[in-house]
Amino acid sequence: MKAAFRQGLAAVLAVGTLALTSLAGALEVGDKAPDFELQASDGNTYRLSDFVGRQPVVVAFFPAAFTGGCTIQCKAIRDSSDEIKRFDVAYFMASVDSVAKNTDFAAEYELDFPVLADPDKTMTADYGVLGASGYANRWTYYIDEQGVVVQIDKSTNPSSAGRDLARSMAELGFPQRQQTAAR
Repeated sequence: MKAAFRQGLAAVLAVGTLALTSLAGALEVGDKAPDFELQASDGNTYRLSDFVGRQPVVVAFFPAAFTGGCTIQCKAIRDSSDEIKRFDVAYFMASVDSVAKNTDFAAEYELDFPVLADPDKTMTADYGVLGASGYANRWTYYIDEQGVVVQIDKSTNPSSAGRDLARSMAELGFPQRQQTAAR
């Protein structure tokens, strides 16, 4: 009986420690965004530090490829591509799935943006987005040109994710791309 109690107590303490660690690592608006280096569905490796000083970055996290809400969210962003690409930003979706799974997912749904793979969950933990289930929460981080978090959307609606992303970038005053005259 005592052994069972000790095991139960150890489990409760481990969960509590994990929860406190997660809360302690949660980013807030005004924080410097942690650098990351992740492979993406397009075969490239991306680092936040490559964009700092050059352009804002948006990272839209989703729990898992090939699931209902996540597929809707990624397709919504794809379908708003013209609106989003008016802004001079680097934008990504990110999950804890493998590079191979995200690559298959991006190909199947013809996603025209990189999907970052974080299977070891380092980035999702650094950003405080890793849920108790072991998957990323559906949160979107807006990072300015200096690498500072300027907005965190913790209530991302999968079906309007693309429109919402473009609207938020406009509200934040993210720079727009220069339009070239048609010849």
